[in-house]
Amino acid sequence: MLCFMNIRKELRRVWLGVGGSALLAAAFFAPYVQAGDAPRAVVELFTSQGCSSCPPADRLMGELAKNPQYVAMSWPVDYWDYMGWKDTLASPLFTGRQKAYAEARGDGQIYTPQAVIDGLTHVVGSDSGAIQSAGTALQGQHGALSVAMTLSETPNGLHVMVAGATAESGTSASLWLLHITKSKAVAIGRGENSGHTVTYTNVVRAFAKIGDWTGAPASYTIPAAQLKAPDAEGYVLLLQAGAPTSPGVILAAAKSANL
Repeated sequence: MLCFMNIRKELRRVWLGVGGSALLAAAFFAPYVQAGDAPRAVVELFTSQGCSSCPPADRLMGELAKNPQYVAMSWPVDYWDYMGWKDTLASPLFTGRQKAYAEARGDGQIYTPQAVIDGLTHVVGSDSGAIQSAGTALQGQHGALSVAMTLSETPNGLHVMVAGATAESGTSASLWLLHITKSKAVAIGRGENSGHTVTYTNVVRAFAKIGDWTGAPASYTIPAAQLKAPDAEGYVLLLQAGAPTSPGVILAAAKSANL
């Protein structure tokens, strides 16, 4: 079942049946490419400790993160806190990002678990087949992951090289740094998941804009101190069109070697 709300209406729950496929999952997580190759898709999971339908999606993220074809991360949201358990990882900023995606798409669809693929479309976050299909369908569409980005880390910081625009990418985007906790097990004491310990994978703890990209090849230097944040063990870089209030297609993505 899904925990769901519509951005245009008062917070509510809608329960929907979700089916899984072990065969699709097995195929999905096979390592098709060598580490270091450009990712095939970016998967952002919006999840909550207060949502009983989220643990299957959280487990799926743990498997998905092992596949080098994908940049996968979890964004814990706070709108189920009223049900008796305050999510220990959630931020209203993460909820804001999910709402902004819904507004940008124009469908108003906000629910948990929700997976947003390449900043463009959404599927149920526990449906491995739907995630795989969306990632495949978006390849080369609307400029998704069409711009090359390479990272070079030194003791002094991180050097980011972004290639020039492609025919599909457009020429306006921002480079974002996301601080990531690789794995966090949480013992949930109340609410729908009371008594369960759930492990969250590649959890976003903070994010900040590094700079603008205007379509020309560009380089950015991020000092070592800026790569560090409380509880963070790694990082993700996203080159994304649009603005925080109206996020668009993700043109490039990369992650630290430990994620």
